[in-house]
Amino acid sequence: MNYHQYYPIDVVNGPGTRCTLFVSGCVHECPGCYNKSTWRLNSGVAFTPEMEARIIADLNDTRVKRQGLSLSGGDPLHPQNVPDILRLVKRVRAECPGKDIWVWTGYKLDELSEAQHEVVGLINVLVDGKFVQALSDPALIWRGSSNQVIHHLR
Repeated sequence: MNYHQYYPIDVVNGPGTRCTLFVSGCVHECPGCYNKSTWRLNSGVAFTPEMEARIIADLNDTRVKRQGLSLSGGDPLHPQNVPDILRLVKRVRAECPGKDIWVWTGYKLDELSEAQHEVVGLINVLVDGKFVQALSDPALIWRGSSNQVIHHLR
């Protein structure tokens, strides 16, 4: 898996102060997407074990309390990203007690594969659905268009 950006301190992509990772790869290619540079799987830089360890360390850093981890992109649930995302969310669950996990995806909840459902079974919130420019509303919180749904899973 590749990623484009990692913010160790973020207050925009989900509630509270968070760590946010923007991964590479998106099959949806929604017109009007604000993050087109993340569409190609081979764009960005490699997601390494060191980067994964940094995220875990940042989530556990007591100097700046983080509420959790946000995963966006690109699409964290792109089939080629799922193995690395699954490993990451399992580590967050095991090593970062009390931290929540939010995932943004262009897939709808009822379209997910078994592997994608395994990831979703470990997260707190899924924001699903493609961005639809005609339904765009800057007043919406944590989603870009009104067709997207925020699923509170745990």
